[in-house]
Amino acid sequence: MVAAKETTLRELLEGAKQYRVPLYQRTYSWTDSQLKRLWEDIRKLAEERADNGSLTHFIGSLVLAPSPTNGPAGVSEFLVVDGQQRLTTLSILLCAIRDHRAKHEDPGHRDRIDQEYLINKWKPAHRLKIVPTQADRPAYEACLEATPQAGGSDPVGAAYRFFGAQLAGVAGSDDPMDIERIEDAVISGMALVSVVAGAGDNVYRIFESLNNTGLKLTQADLLRNYLFMRLPSRGEAVYDSLWFPLQKQLDSGELEQLFWLDLVHRNPEVKQTDTYVGQQARLNGLHTEAEIEAEVRRFCRLGALLRIILHPDEEQDPEVRRRLARLNAWDTTTVLPLLLHLLDRRKEGTATSDQIASAMLYAESYFIRRLLIGRATASINRVLLRIVTDMRKDLPVDEAVRAYLSVGRKYYATDTSLREAVRSIPFYLNGRATQRKLVLQWLEESYGSKEPVSPASLTIEHVMPQSPTAEWRQMLSEDLQGEESFAEVHEALVHTLGNLTLTGYNAELSNSSFLVKRAQLGKSGIALNREIADQKRWGRPEIHARADALAERIIATWPGPTEEAGNKSEVPWDVMNTALAALPASSWTAYGDLAALIGTHPVSVGARLANHPAPNAHRVLQAEGVVAPNFRWLDPSRTDSPQDLLREEGVEFDKYGRASQAQRIGVEELAQLAGMPQQDGPGQLLRPRSRRNSSLDDRFLEQLTDLQDAQVAHGTVAVLEAWAGMGGMLLYGSGGETSCFLMARGKDHELGNIWPATIYPSGKFEIVFQHLSTRTPFDDIALREQFRQRLNELPGVKIATAKLALRPGFTLGVLVNAKAREALIEHLRWFYGQATQTEI
Repeated sequence: MVAAKETTLRELLEGAKQYRVPLYQRTYSWTDSQLKRLWEDIRKLAEERADNGSLTHFIGSLVLAPSPTNGPAGVSEFLVVDGQQRLTTLSILLCAIRDHRAKHEDPGHRDRIDQEYLINKWKPAHRLKIVPTQADRPAYEACLEATPQAGGSDPVGAAYRFFGAQLAGVAGSDDPMDIERIEDAVISGMALVSVVAGAGDNVYRIFESLNNTGLKLTQADLLRNYLFMRLPSRGEAVYDSLWFPLQKQLDSGELEQLFWLDLVHRNPEVKQTDTYVGQQARLNGLHTEAEIEAEVRRFCRLGALLRIILHPDEEQDPEVRRRLARLNAWDTTTVLPLLLHLLDRRKEGTATSDQIASAMLYAESYFIRRLLIGRATASINRVLLRIVTDMRKDLPVDEAVRAYLSVGRKYYATDTSLREAVRSIPFYLNGRATQRKLVLQWLEESYGSKEPVSPASLTIEHVMPQSPTAEWRQMLSEDLQGEESFAEVHEALVHTLGNLTLTGYNAELSNSSFLVKRAQLGKSGIALNREIADQKRWGRPEIHARADALAERIIATWPGPTEEAGNKSEVPWDVMNTALAALPASSWTAYGDLAALIGTHPVSVGARLANHPAPNAHRVLQAEGVVAPNFRWLDPSRTDSPQDLLREEGVEFDKYGRASQAQRIGVEELAQLAGMPQQDGPGQLLRPRSRRNSSLDDRFLEQLTDLQDAQVAHGTVAVLEAWAGMGGMLLYGSGGETSCFLMARGKDHELGNIWPATIYPSGKFEIVFQHLSTRTPFDDIALREQFRQRLNELPGVKIATAKLALRPGFTLGVLVNAKAREALIEHLRWFYGQATQTEI
């Protein structure tokens, strides 16, 4: 029989008890990152308990089993089946608090802490309340006894030193009560769920099931234990009739999601990590077994609805099934509370299938219109999590959803703003790659083609290429007006929806001339491509005309907000300001780059900066790297030169006063700075020397040889072979252009995955400083800087210091030179050594 209850460290350790970690448990292994998280939680809790002493913070579960030896009379002895890491950590922290207070406040505090929480003073044979594994015992006992060996180089000693340093820092604060509050928070505020197995249970089997198979106690497990603890006489019947069928419908993660969604319907602010605590607090208000059983029955009903949401093919109504499938494909959990509410309304008879399908269409339209105006993620979690609690109750449910999304700053794009955005916003740089493809795929479906094309075989194609040839340059140059530059106009058009389509020929088309592309697109059988194939040329007028046609199709397919939303259009100046604020020192950007980012004209950007405050406006130059002739500081008292200020910040200028193009932050890098979602990460992993046995591997090589000449392809493959030879792994993206990631560590590594570079067949060797800034050991900027300097030794490579938080790169053409290639391999070998020597 398993018993579970919520408890505190005080309740666990008071009295004559001993918790012994079995030998088969792993040794103590918490690292600085876990210790820091725990310490931050404790500090926050200590501050909050100063105002409300009853507050607790849930830190997980502790699975115990009665010791087969039973212990001496008067001692309750348990084996720690799961949770030994956090229990050991808290006892080490108590040792550190005890020693700090004994040294700086009251020597007698040592005996009080020892006798109440660390030792069984009158039971010498079972003196330690917590007995770690044999390997950890000497280090733990050194901390417990405060010997000179306490705080050694082992993980137990490192934890003791870490907490000692944190306590020393707190002691230097203005409030002398801080240490006492922290002690109270640790002893009385750290909440755990203690799960005690039956006396006859096989402890090793329990441990195996919890750990070796990866089945950790989730918040759903904890809630299940709590519910059945509240059902002493009805537990078996309720389990068989309700809970077991629910567990067959939903896996553990889905169950946890169900319990969170149920809380969101009441409190949109609740975090998924607080699911168990929130549900427990709610259920504590119920007093009878019948009430608890009714809750389990309600969970069972909602679980069946969540099952349909996650598996739309099980829905009976065809239109509801279609809408669920689309929202499922969009892949965002923030819409789940609304979907569960809609299906529940239908179940209760307060909404029809037609109404909930219509409500789902408004949600789909909301997502798509936001993406098209460049607002894919802004405040979207807050908006959608509040929809069930905040929408009007006096309207049919579909009208209520539309009305809620239409008012306030929710970015439900009007028809007017959508028409303008489709012409100008860089659609290809917004949202996730899968979502961009879905928009084009669903547009294709809107033509009602009788011969549907398999989405899996399609990728997004830039009709006018990202790297234009001389032929493309000549065509677009015919459309330039006044003082417009080719680069500015190309940047403004290339990533817009009007220049994008779906094709199964991405690698083959690439930078081909429009005549070649037109012929291929005409044969594709895709309705989206017919309008392109009918054109004689492809420049600005044609791209704008197609954008206008697509905008009208979007408006007809996805309904907009109510008239209450107005009909105004809005340039996302806040996105520009976000990017400018993040613009590093020793870098600059151009008016055209910012214009392409937010979908407006460079002149509009200049006018905005001339009349409204914006961060780092002096770092915005003309495309050739010179200060605009009409630049003026907004502060009329300023007379200093922007060029002089940029020099002081580290921007290099040539003798003609032009800033270094290597230090220019282009539109794609601005998108990174503005926090726009980045390209999907690595997909399929290939082990060293396993090349040529995977479809993704073959696609990468095929695209590489199609898009690059033989020398470039040979040099690139040589680098890949060298990387695999030194122990690295090759992992491939699943996008239209099959990128190759040089993996030094995989995602299952304790420190997380890490890779130095991504190779694109179209010709870029991308250095992923942005990714490295969050990965040990390259989260140390000094190591990233050393890597940058090494790469800059290669001929033709000049990566600016300002790009240490971005994803700069160089052309694959660098790899043609044998000496440059060998030097790069050595630099990658250095990287691999740095990334793997930190293994613990």
